[in-house]
Amino acid sequence: MTEAVGDITGQVREVLEKLRPFLLRDGGDVELVEVEDGIVKLRLMGACGTCPSSTITLKAGIERALTEEVPGVTEIEQVF
Repeated sequence: MTEAVGDITGQVREVLEKLRPFLLRDGGDVELVEVEDGIVKLRLMGACGTCPSSTITLKAGIERALTEEVPGVTEIEQVF
């Protein structure tokens, strides 16, 4: 892993930690699977994994926060 990739991964983890309390409040959570070429792969867990609004949570909430706060992040993908 190059230093730049490690730096992006660390920044992604920091942003996810800020968002985690909101997910936990609704009975869910998020797991970082990997960061590759600006694409962050996440797994939604708990209530978030089966919630009909999970796509909105992922795209409007998590993706917006990550693309605004972490340079180099271009997209979020949900993995199952």
